[in-house]
Amino acid sequence: MVQADPNRATLPSSLELPCSDDTPVDNENQNFIPNLLLFLLEFVWGDRLDWYFDVDMGIYHTTGENPRIPVIPDGFLSIGVERRKQSLQGRGRLSYVLWEENYIPPMLTLEVVSQTYGNEYDDKMEIYAKLGVLYYVIYNPDYWRRDQHQPLEVYQLVDGMYQLQTGEPVWMPEIGLGIGRFQHVADAVEREALTWYDRTGSRYLSWAEIERQRAEQERQRAEQERSARLKAVSSLLKMGLGAEQVAEMLSLTIEEVQSRQNQ
Repeated sequence: MVQADPNRATLPSSLELPCSDDTPVDNENQNFIPNLLLFLLEFVWGDRLDWYFDVDMGIYHTTGENPRIPVIPDGFLSIGVERRKQSLQGRGRLSYVLWEENYIPPMLTLEVVSQTYGNEYDDKMEIYAKLGVLYYVIYNPDYWRRDQHQPLEVYQLVDGMYQLQTGEPVWMPEIGLGIGRFQHVADAVEREALTWYDRTGSRYLSWAEIERQRAEQERQRAEQERSARLKAVSSLLKMGLGAEQVAEMLSLTIEEVQSRQNQ
C-alpha cells in the first residue's frame, strides 16, 4: 500500500507532469477494450460520484526510483476518489497523481497485451503490487500461447503478492463488480471483449442493448395482440357483424378481416 510521502512539498504537481508517454498502441484492442469498460461503467454507476476510470493515463507514485516516471496501464479504476476532479486549467485530471488523490491507488489496473511485449507479467506486476493495486487484470487474446499464459488472467493482491483467481467471470467483492469475456456485437461486427458482471454472474447490459431488448419485447407484445385480434374475427363475423364493423372494432384492415373470413 502506498504511504504518504513526508516530502510531498517537493513533489511536482499534475500541471508539471505529462499525462502519458505518447507511445502509440500496437492494436485497436488496447483502446477499444478499456474504453468499452469505461462507457459501460458510466451507465452502470451513473449515479455514483466516488469512482474514477481512465484509459492510457499516467499514474504518478512514490514507490519507484523517480516520482516523475509514471506507470501507464491501458485502463484503471479507482474508488473513493472524486469522479470529476477539476484541474487548475478546468480540464479534469491531467494524470493520476497519488499525492493529489490522498494516496489512494487504483483498485484495479488493466493491461491488454500486444505484439510488442510490455512486461505485463513481471515488471508491471511488481509495480502494481508495490502500489497496492488490489486487482490486476491481464487480457491477452492474441498472444497468450506465445507468452504461456491464459487469454484472461485476474490477479488479486494477497499479503503483497498477486494470486491468480479461478473461474470466469471473476467476482471482485471489494469493487462490487465481476469481470469476464463476452461476444460484443455492434454494427453487425462480432468480437470478443471484456465486460462487467454482477454478483450473480449476469452480464451488465449497455443502454443500447437494453433499448434493443425493450424494442424486441414491444414488437413481440404487439404481434401477440394482433394475433389475438385476428383470432377474434371469425367469432364476430359469426355473430352477424359486417367486415367493416369487425375491422373497426379490432383495429384491423378490411383486407385482414376478409382474409380470415375466407378461411
